[in-house]
Formats: sequence, C-alpha cells, structure tokens
Amino acid sequence: MSVTPKAMISPFIIAVFVLLPYCDLTAQTMITGTDTVKVDYTDPAIKNPKKATILSAILPGAGQVYNGKPWKVPIIYAGFAANIYFIEYNNRRYELFKEALAIFDEDPKDPEQPFPSLNRDGLVRNVNYWKRNRDLNYFLFIGIYALNIIDANVDAHLSAFDVSDDLTFRFEPSYESLSAGGGNIMGLSLKINF
Repeated sequence: MSVTPKAMISPFIIAVFVLLPYCDLTAQTMITGTDTVKVDYTDPAIKNPKKATILSAILPGAGQVYNGKPWKVPIIYAGFAANIYFIEYNNRRYELFKEALAIFDEDPKDPEQPFPSLNRDGLVRNVNYWKRNRDLNYFLFIGIYALNIIDANVDAHLSAFDVSDDLTFRFEPSYESLSAGGGNIMGLSLKINF
C-alpha cells in the first residue's frame, strides 16, 4: 500500500470543513475580568488568529507567511517530506516481509525465500513491526499538520502583544523617610514600566 495524493489531501479537506463555520475575520473583543479590550485586526502589525488558522488548515505554511514568518515554511515542508519518506520506506519493508511470509506459508523450503534464516515467527514479527512503524508515521503526519495550524494560531495571537523597549523590569535601591516615626528606611524597590 503506497501513499496516494488523495489520502494526503483528506486531512486538509476535513480541517477546512471543521474550521470554516468559525471563520469570522473581523475585529474581536476580548473580555478580561471587568475590562473589555477591542483588538483591531485592520492594523497590519496585528494578525488575525482565525485567518492564520484557516490559511494554515487549507495550505500548510500559508498562515506562517500571513504572520510574517516565512522562514518556518521550509521547516514544515521538510517535516512533511521526511515523514512521507519514512511512510514509504516502512511500507516497502512491510510489503517485503508480508510477501516473504506468504512464500514461507506456501513452501517453507522454497529457494526463492528472501529471508531463508528467518522462521515463521521471525517473519510475523517483522511484518507487525514494519506495519506498526508505517501506521505510526501516519499519525506523525497528522501531528505535523496539527502543529502547523497551532503554530500559525499562536503566532497570530502573540502579534497583538506589546514587546517594545518601553517595557522594563528593574531593581533599584531606594531611600525613604518615615513621616510618622521620624526614621529613615533603606531598601530595594522593584519598578515595572508598562
């Protein structure tokens, strides 16, 4: 069994139909406690998480390009390519041992046996081993696809956070005088500027 393009596209189609009803590409309101913060996605610096998620679900890497991180796209596709290679490799080994098991079941003394040193149990173990590895790589493929979507979503959410140089965190010595007791206090203060 080889990997067909149709089998590879089906997770994309499923993701599109699952995520499409949630596609509202307008500004969102975040409620934090009693405060309401309006996030304006018309600002080019702030990316819309829903749009990034939909783009990555339709075409892996498109959400990363939308977020301004195109350097992640080759990493995503290298992961897909390596995974597809291992799916095909494990499938070839699985088919080879499955064929060897069929030859062994017909005639254990057949000179055409590709693995003459293995008995039936060894062939069955190898068939199961390579089949399990192939199937685990299918799940890894789905995992890479899901991580692509999650990365685009999280990166778009983080684009709204302020990371300017005005954010500081400093420890400074302080000297204060007490008005009630008439004494002076020396200590360490923490200053956080937002």
